[in-house]
Amino acid sequence: MAAKRFLDDSGTDPDHPNGKRIKTSRSLASVIGEVVTGNFLQNFCSTLEPMLRRVVNEEVENSLRRVGGRSNISRSPSLRIQAPEPTTSSLQLIFNKKLSLPIFTGTKILDADNSPLEILLFDVGPDHQLIRTSLARPIRVEIVVLDGDFPAGESDAWSSAEFEKNIVKERTGKRPLLTGCDQGVTMRDGFVAVGEIEFTDNSSWIRSRKFKLGARVAQGSCPGVRIREAMTESFVVKDHRGELYRKHHPPNLEDEVWRLEKIGKDGAFHKKLASAGVKTVQDFLKMSVVDPSSLRKILGMGMSDKMWEVTVKHARTCVMGNKLYVSQAPDYSIILNPVCQILKATIGGQPPRAIKDLHPMERACVERLVREAYHNWNCLEEIEVPMNETPLLTQGDGVEEHYPNCYQQTLMGSYHQEHAFLTNGSMGPGPGLGSASSNEWLLVQTGVGYNISESSSDGELR
Repeated sequence: MAAKRFLDDSGTDPDHPNGKRIKTSRSLASVIGEVVTGNFLQNFCSTLEPMLRRVVNEEVENSLRRVGGRSNISRSPSLRIQAPEPTTSSLQLIFNKKLSLPIFTGTKILDADNSPLEILLFDVGPDHQLIRTSLARPIRVEIVVLDGDFPAGESDAWSSAEFEKNIVKERTGKRPLLTGCDQGVTMRDGFVAVGEIEFTDNSSWIRSRKFKLGARVAQGSCPGVRIREAMTESFVVKDHRGELYRKHHPPNLEDEVWRLEKIGKDGAFHKKLASAGVKTVQDFLKMSVVDPSSLRKILGMGMSDKMWEVTVKHARTCVMGNKLYVSQAPDYSIILNPVCQILKATIGGQPPRAIKDLHPMERACVERLVREAYHNWNCLEEIEVPMNETPLLTQGDGVEEHYPNCYQQTLMGSYHQEHAFLTNGSMGPGPGLGSASSNEWLLVQTGVGYNISESSSDGELR
């Protein structure tokens, strides 16, 4: 027996004459329309959301600028609100010393004392007086490379944006311009030392052809306060291959002669000097003392008088150390410095007199002794004076201290550039320098400024 059907009023139409149920059906077009409409609304909302966020972000930033940063509103990551610009302060980073120049690629950057770079924190007073200071907490300092022409002119004021704009980056396809473990350092108590840091590229490819080193506080390290950046002087960075041809300041006695200014390695002057046996700076200085006219003739007309002056001036900055050279015979003994300048002599004869009181024959006698010592340099006895008894002499310096006399076991006295004593006219020229016995000694005292000038052909010494 079939179950009874329950009446459902919802299936009948009261307006229909027969009161029968009307079946409704959805068309395919209506279904597709609903799907398209749903997708459109979803896509529209997805597109509209970031637009609304950006508008809200801009409005909030405008409001913060109008308020002037007085509102302490925390940053919202979702809206990406930028923090207000740090307020200007009187604090400034400063490099403690100038750089050691020249600078080559692949070489550690040091200061003028060949020590690691040091950065200090100062408080600049109203009268530009610098006062060392420090902060309560450590700050992170970044080392960057700047264009050598920044800032333009004599200006010593710049903004953080200008500083950022003038940072030099590496060339395309090159390694980072500045490398080393200390590109970023932590400053504590207002001081930090920068250790291993070096350039990987030269500075010839930028317009100014020069770099500067800059130091700035890393972003977020000291929020709310702007600490002015530090900057070095402009400098050229040369390729490390150029270091092989680098001049030494000051030169060393044992340096090859091309280390002097105006004498290029394997150049014409270098070859001429080498062929004449002048191979080191010491050789150059000895010949410039004993026979400067011959040395000048070796270099020839290609070296102008101005170039000659530059070369000789550079050579005379050489540090001479504490070695002395002795030439002796039974009736005389002379002591020379490393460049053949006479410092002391003991010669049989009469009491000493000043050089100005000597006649040309007497001066020619001493000149002959010096020349003989020069030509027999390798036969001279070399002695070293203790460092605490003699200064490190530089060519042209005066001497105020004593050298010990190794032959009389006593100090022979101090010698000053303005006093020089030789023997009197009783001593005749020639081998043996007279008839005085070997136990009759006179002291010849001259300063390191003693020189045999180009006019010494007439026997005059000065």
